[in-house]
Amino acid sequence: MPLKALAAVLAALCLLWPAMAPAGENGAPQRPGRKHMVYFANTPDELNVYRVYGARDGKTIMIIGGIQGDEPGGFLSADLYADISLAQGNMIVVPRANFYSIILNQRGPDGDMNRQFGDPVTARRHEKIVAILKKLIAESDLLLNLHDGSGFFRPRWEGPMANPRRYGQSLIADAARYKTGDGREIDLADLAKKVLNRVNQQIDNPKYHLLFNNHRTSETSTMHKEQRRSATYYALTQCHIPAYGVETSKSLPSTAMKIRHHALVVNAFMDELEILVENPGSHLPKPELRYLVVSVNDTVPLVVANYGTLSVRAGDRLNIQHLEANYERGLTCDVKGLGSVNDLRQEFVINRSTRVEVRKDHQKIGQISIQVAKGEQPFTTVRSPILYFLVDVEGQRRVVADGEKMRVVRGDRIALVDLLSNLPSQRDVQVNFKGFVPPGRKANSGEDRGHVINTATDLMERYGQCRGDRAKGVECYRVVASQSGNELGSIKVEVTPARMDYMVLRRKGGPKLVYHNGETVQAQPGERLEVVDFKTNVSSGSGLALALDGREGGRRVPVQDRMIDIGSESVRGLAKRGSGGLRLVVLRADQAIGHVRLKIGGHEN
Repeated sequence: MPLKALAAVLAALCLLWPAMAPAGENGAPQRPGRKHMVYFANTPDELNVYRVYGARDGKTIMIIGGIQGDEPGGFLSADLYADISLAQGNMIVVPRANFYSIILNQRGPDGDMNRQFGDPVTARRHEKIVAILKKLIAESDLLLNLHDGSGFFRPRWEGPMANPRRYGQSLIADAARYKTGDGREIDLADLAKKVLNRVNQQIDNPKYHLLFNNHRTSETSTMHKEQRRSATYYALTQCHIPAYGVETSKSLPSTAMKIRHHALVVNAFMDELEILVENPGSHLPKPELRYLVVSVNDTVPLVVANYGTLSVRAGDRLNIQHLEANYERGLTCDVKGLGSVNDLRQEFVINRSTRVEVRKDHQKIGQISIQVAKGEQPFTTVRSPILYFLVDVEGQRRVVADGEKMRVVRGDRIALVDLLSNLPSQRDVQVNFKGFVPPGRKANSGEDRGHVINTATDLMERYGQCRGDRAKGVECYRVVASQSGNELGSIKVEVTPARMDYMVLRRKGGPKLVYHNGETVQAQPGERLEVVDFKTNVSSGSGLALALDGREGGRRVPVQDRMIDIGSESVRGLAKRGSGGLRLVVLRADQAIGHVRLKIGGHEN
């Protein structure tokens, strides 16, 4: 590939790479905002710390996952909170405290890290990680350590897998109440009761309800003396903050259920601390490796597809610079016979043929072959062409492989940024979005890179190809790359309707209540309703607004500051209009994507 073309590929890919340098820890945080700090980068002990700051300051909750590597419910649940946005309060998220044990899928191949918080720390390998975790705990108001435990905790013996010595489906504390040196009392049992009452209402099967599990760690009669070296005991006795181990059962039917139960507990604690957040989902697509970016002898890197082959000469220097997959975290690569279990961004001299295995956590998701060629043959990639489309969707870059489908929501603004490949030349290459004509042109020249496309207004429906899903409002369009009239490859863009899933409302002094699309809210004249949040499939949240209308398609009144005064003249006036009812509507670009109906007093409006 020509150097100019390779440089363009590398520049485009650099936009996708996360910043690996630790962010500064001093100074006031940017609100709202986040910091991503990486310690011991590109080693088996890599530690990623995510700080999330709400628009308004408040309490800080810390979440630790993966302190034991064979408990995926914990570290996959923590992942969901690394990228959220907060309206109020702060979070410190450490999804993979013991990355080395996760890669090997073992509890603690070189010692249980959750038994290393007592002083002095006895495991030298963990000392540097534990020191950082202690510092972060000291900055927090509450600690949750996420685990998957064996069986089901029961206060009395019910069977070998359900008894007081089991940990699963329990919220563990080291005491019911703890008195600090200055006379302050931390009531862990009362806070746990409030949280579990809320959590268990959302778990249908009573067998899977979580119970409070007081380990009474400080007492002489405790069955859990080893917990005196745990993270929660350190947080409670040294930092004087509430701390809990959240244990979902390893016997639950699926990892998705473990994640859901962890999320229910975390969300309930956040609510108690008045940390306001949009709940994350637990969608877990199968990990898929797309390609590796490999540099040989410090030259401009090559794109090597999953299960492709790279041919080099004996003595060439190899550096795996980037792994492109459908996950950002938990990725490692292992150059077999060289280095360690994590060889990302490490340089090696290649003298014999080998392979590079890529993992997501402990699961292998792909590999490439490194072939040492005879003679003076320069390094090459065997598979060609390799084709990827670089697309901007609402300000977020996506890399879509030839033949793949990219899903967007109607109203998303997308731009075709570039074509990534190892073609010998990109001369005369065009990228054409079938069904889009750039503004001001009567005909499409065939080159659509650089244009911003509004998927709600700029696409011609006759080019849509999802005929089977049209009744659901789904349309599919092709994006085609061609060179000198010959098609090189294509992707599909699936445009789905924007929708609201649910809305969270709160009356003054009352709890938060969830209403799904189309449901009815009972309200009383004179009261005020607050819209705490609403969940949509619009990932960017752009262009969303709230309004009241008196009948479907009729006059709309914007909702200011997410507060609705039921007794106001504007609301009463809308309620009297037509038979369509009074609706609280979520809008995207003036189009209603969902609503709840308001029933005032005894009459539905």
